[in-house]
Amino acid sequence: MSFVHLHVHSHYSLLDGLSKIDELVDKAKELKMPAMALTDHGVLYGAVEFYQKCMAAGVKPIIGVETYVARRGLSDKEAGIDEKPYHLLLLAKNEIGYKNLLKLISIAHLQGFYYKPRVDMAALAKHSEGLIATSACLAGNVAREIQNNNMAAAEEAALAHQKIFGKGNYFLEVQHHPSIPAQAEVNSVVYEMAKKLKIDLVATNDSHYPSQEDDKAHDALLCIQTKRVVSDTDRMSYLGEDFSIRSPEQMKKDFSDHPEAVKNTLKVADMCDLKLNFGEPILPHFEVPQGKTSDKYLREKCEAGLQKRYQVATYDKASEKIQKRLDYELSVITKTKYAPYFLITAGCINWAKDKGIVVGPGRGSAAGSIVAYLTGITDIDPIHYGLIFERFLNAERNEMPDIDIDFADTRRDEVIDYVAEKYGHDRVAQIITFGTMAARASIRDVGRVLGLPYTYCDTVAKLIPMFTTLDEALSSVPELKEVQEQPEGKKLLEIARRLEGCVRHASTHACGVVITRDPLDEYVPQQFSPTGDEVVVTQYHMKTIESLGLLKMDFLGLSNLTIIASTLEILKKGRGIDLDLQSLPLDDEKTFKLLKAARTVGVFQLESAGMRRYLKMLKPTELEDIIAMGALYRPGPMEFIPDYIEGKHGRRTPEYIDERLEPILSKTYGIAVYQEQVMEIARKLAGFSYAEADVLRKAVGKKIKSLLDEQEEKMINGMVANGATKKVAKQIWEFILPFARYGFNRSHAACYAMIAYQTAYLKANYPAEFMAALLTSDHGNSDRISIEVEECRQMDIEVSPPDINESYKKFTVVFGEGETEGKTIRFGLAAIKNLGENVIDTIIQERKSNGAYKSLEDFLSRVLTKDLNKKSLEALAKSGALDNLGERNSILYNIDRILTFVKDINREAASNQESLFGQLADAAALSRLTLDPAEEATDKQKLSWEKELLGLYITAHPLGELQESLVERTKTISSILESIDEGSGGAILVAGVITDIKRIITKAGQSMLFARIEDTTGSIEVLVFPRTLQVSPDVWQEDKIILMQAHTSDKDGEAKLIADRTLVVNESNIGAALDELSSENLGYKKRWQGKRKSDSPGSGMGSGTDTTLLVAGSAFVFMPSGADESVAARLKEILGKERGRYKVCLVVKDSSGHKKVMTSYQVNEDARGQIEALLGMGSVRFESYGG
Repeated sequence: MSFVHLHVHSHYSLLDGLSKIDELVDKAKELKMPAMALTDHGVLYGAVEFYQKCMAAGVKPIIGVETYVARRGLSDKEAGIDEKPYHLLLLAKNEIGYKNLLKLISIAHLQGFYYKPRVDMAALAKHSEGLIATSACLAGNVAREIQNNNMAAAEEAALAHQKIFGKGNYFLEVQHHPSIPAQAEVNSVVYEMAKKLKIDLVATNDSHYPSQEDDKAHDALLCIQTKRVVSDTDRMSYLGEDFSIRSPEQMKKDFSDHPEAVKNTLKVADMCDLKLNFGEPILPHFEVPQGKTSDKYLREKCEAGLQKRYQVATYDKASEKIQKRLDYELSVITKTKYAPYFLITAGCINWAKDKGIVVGPGRGSAAGSIVAYLTGITDIDPIHYGLIFERFLNAERNEMPDIDIDFADTRRDEVIDYVAEKYGHDRVAQIITFGTMAARASIRDVGRVLGLPYTYCDTVAKLIPMFTTLDEALSSVPELKEVQEQPEGKKLLEIARRLEGCVRHASTHACGVVITRDPLDEYVPQQFSPTGDEVVVTQYHMKTIESLGLLKMDFLGLSNLTIIASTLEILKKGRGIDLDLQSLPLDDEKTFKLLKAARTVGVFQLESAGMRRYLKMLKPTELEDIIAMGALYRPGPMEFIPDYIEGKHGRRTPEYIDERLEPILSKTYGIAVYQEQVMEIARKLAGFSYAEADVLRKAVGKKIKSLLDEQEEKMINGMVANGATKKVAKQIWEFILPFARYGFNRSHAACYAMIAYQTAYLKANYPAEFMAALLTSDHGNSDRISIEVEECRQMDIEVSPPDINESYKKFTVVFGEGETEGKTIRFGLAAIKNLGENVIDTIIQERKSNGAYKSLEDFLSRVLTKDLNKKSLEALAKSGALDNLGERNSILYNIDRILTFVKDINREAASNQESLFGQLADAAALSRLTLDPAEEATDKQKLSWEKELLGLYITAHPLGELQESLVERTKTISSILESIDEGSGGAILVAGVITDIKRIITKAGQSMLFARIEDTTGSIEVLVFPRTLQVSPDVWQEDKIILMQAHTSDKDGEAKLIADRTLVVNESNIGAALDELSSENLGYKKRWQGKRKSDSPGSGMGSGTDTTLLVAGSAFVFMPSGADESVAARLKEILGKERGRYKVCLVVKDSSGHKKVMTSYQVNEDARGQIEALLGMGSVRFESYGG
């Protein structure tokens, strides 16, 4: 006789259960158990995942929950009475029971939540059909009454539950935990009660982890949940007992006196036979006009769209190409029954457009559909741009198409609200997502609960490379192995490994929305968003939603669309221009002039330093160039960018292995840039269907050798059958293979190229309006604001400080008298720190109603709000917003007198007395406020206040007076940030103002600093290690202007500077300081090169050959983040072509920033072009030994 665990918690019992779903299923198989239940605390998060994995493993899944039952009713939420509900175990016998579980859990979260998600007896009675219940653990109703020595109440509770669920569907649960005295006491009573009431027993173990040896890891998990440390004695702990997945043999032994309790677990398992359906689409109902089907109505919508899109009045007048494409797509949509999906999506998008919400032109493969284009779902013409429908949907691919939609991020919620209103709030929800403990996080969490020093845990965590598991790190990081050899380190790593991957928290998915045909609780359990708002989310994550066949839509918020929307709004309000994005000319001269000059700060996807360099080389002349650059500018395909550029400018003539390739590849100058091109090659040359070509695309992308071998054979045979020789067929396969790996979705590239073009158009044609919108979008990010303000200056646009009489909430364009085009942007009031939204709205509304503020007294008398307090007045004064009404320091010096004045004014207004300020225009009557004299603020004070309140220096910059000396001899921070991906380690000179300093003590007991400096272009973190700090401790003070010799690092993927030598500078010593550090910088470089020289001879060389005289220096090759095996393989080809005089040193990321790895390769400088083509501009640096 076997045994079935019916009371099991997984890691979806957040920070309470340790077992992952795979571990539970593996354990059931290992112990040869026929079935297993999953009963997490109050949630069904893992139910479907558990069901699917059990079914795949041949284990019967039993879906359940350990629910909480309110002591009184759902609505009773009284402190001291209702915060400790009873536990009750529920198991689904069948589909009816499963749906009742969904309803009960939704009720518990949406109606009954009070400390825990609770149901009550009334809800259980209403939704009991198809459910089995057990009395649960010591926290169950029956067990609690027994512990309270109230036997009559215990029996009454048991009988009440039996009445609700029906005789034979309610069991009394017993557990064997001998070290818990109460358990034995409860068991003895339950055994007698079972006989007396004729209710069957069932044995469980309340499993919280897979194996007994997991108990210490589980104990650490509980400490993470309760924010305690393991050394605390007064805390929750399961130590000393076995809450694992015990074997059937052990359970039989534990309950040898009551074998029926074990036997009944098999009885319960037999009673449960839930069948869930997967894959069949369950689309919401879409209301179509009477007498029409969804298919017919969709065709009508498409034909109506012909006028707007192709300027033809009827279907008959459309070109044959359009007719054929439309008929074909509609036939596929009819066959797959997806017409309602298109109608729902089109309705949602067109509603948004009608409400003035900026919607992206498309996203992903949906842009390949003419149906999507005609119905307004997308705004990219798939015929004009050669986009393939089958990349999006084909009849042979049995999966729902995926239409993702970008909206202006500030208005995305409006679209979700509309969908909920249209389809019913009980049918629309956002989707949950789960955050798991990554390797670094598990080290820090476990270290804290073990009571280990923070610095020690932080150091160990940082030894683990980003996106690496602990096992991978232990096998590749020697320092981590050393930690493992220490007793405390071994314990830390063992427990952290066990916790790694466990769910730590739930949150709301950034974009997922589900729409159901019937109420949500027919399909999914629901709860409120874990973020604390009243947003309803599903308890099933995205993959589960999709597997159940429910309609999932991705509503993404894109800030660049908000920038576009803001620009259009500013244009309309300021200049009366009502711009239609769909009517923008795609050959605008100003736009392409801007793109050729690479003035692309703020231009979607085109503003990185590397992209700007390539744009200057490319000199784009059409949208096709932007589409290609968007697809090529990624690790791997970057190597083809020079070929594309050379082809465009006629300096390279494409050669085609087979003439049939030319029409497919001619637009991209012989390079297969897009996945669609690879699919077309497979179709035209090998006779593949679109479905087969799609399989090829996926196989190559996944890089699975068995799949690749199968596709290679099929492709070559197909090409031979279509007239190619075997040799040519093999050449074509080898030609397309790297492209197929890197190929990008052309439909997506075209959509995002359109957004890039739109932002570039707005910047080129309406620069002030665009930059004002950009600044508004980034107003909380001072680093971005600094870059954008500098860009404005480069564009001859003045950015002025906030002004109480000119500023609105957002950044605005200010027009001079007689100007039709603004050349000044005024800071928005919302960009001032410590200034609340209410006071801003009051200031603006009063100004609109009654005109500009004439004096400080006038301002204070009219802005009648309690939020005009000391904090907000100081913010307005320090930021310069009140400069036209009073001197900054004078206002601050008299702040108490001003507040008294404000208090008096507000009191008069509140008491409804007639105020002189509202009745008299006599200036004498407005002079009740008198200020004591005060010294004017110095320029240094003003700049300091601007930095504090605005996040940057606006009227000037502390470096301004030194700029002329610095410009030719130092690097700007923006240039450092832009070039960090090209490698680090070289010495540079940089000047800046120290804006922040954090001092820490190292493990060795020495001081070091994390500082931040900024110049006129941006800011960057600086690490000052102990030895450097000891040389110049007095330099490191906030607001000091420094000149620094440093080298770059991008540890953890973030750009930083490592300080080597630093001097405080001013106008009088800047020249000497530059000379001193420039000279030292050269010496530093020589010393570093000398070190390389002594390390190099014979390094990595085989056969004992003396190569010292051959080596002229080092070629440092910087590997970009994201480089995969195929990039490495291509690099090896390049390095192995010819032996040169520069020894190759790979610079790769490790836990301390960058690690130099010497290789046996030697190259000459003429390899630079190929290496940079593969890895990006600046990815190789040649340095000769001896200077």
